[in-house]
Amino acid sequence: MKLWQYIVGGVAVVFIGIQFVPNELPSVEPNNPSDIVLNGLASEEISTMLKTSCYACHSNETVYPWYSYVAPSSWLVAKDVREGREELNFSIWQEYDMMDKLKILDDIAIEVKEGRMPMEIYTLMHPSGKLDDAQRAKIVTWAEETMDIVAEEEG
Repeated sequence: MKLWQYIVGGVAVVFIGIQFVPNELPSVEPNNPSDIVLNGLASEEISTMLKTSCYACHSNETVYPWYSYVAPSSWLVAKDVREGREELNFSIWQEYDMMDKLKILDDIAIEVKEGRMPMEIYTLMHPSGKLDDAQRAKIVTWAEETMDIVAEEEG
C-alpha cells in the first residue's frame, strides 16, 4: 500500500470518529410570542430581511441545514447560534428592558451599516442572506427610527 492510501484511510477514520463527539445544537422553538416581528415594530419588508439574514443565528427559529449535523461544521454552527442568541435574540424581544432594546437597535444599525452583519461565513453558505446596499440602508434606518419609538413607548 502506498503512503497516500494510509493517509486517506486515516483521515476517513478520524472523520467518522468525530461524528460520535456529542454536540448539542441550540433548540428550535417555532412559537415565540415575544418576537419582535409579532410586536409590530418591523414592517413586512424589514421582517422578511431580518428573517432571511438574521434569524438563523439571532432567534429561536433557526432552521438547521444538513451540514449542521456533520462534524466539524456542526461545532461551528452550534457555537455561532449560541453566541448569536446571547448577543441578540429577536424571539425574546419583549423580555429585554428598554436600555437593552436601545443598545441592541444601535448595535444593529452599526453592524449592518459597517457590513459586519450578516457574517460573511453565513452569506457564503446562504447567499440569499446577503444584504445589498439598499437593504442595509433600510435596516439601518429602521433600527434608528425604532430606537425613537422604543424610547417614547417605554420611557
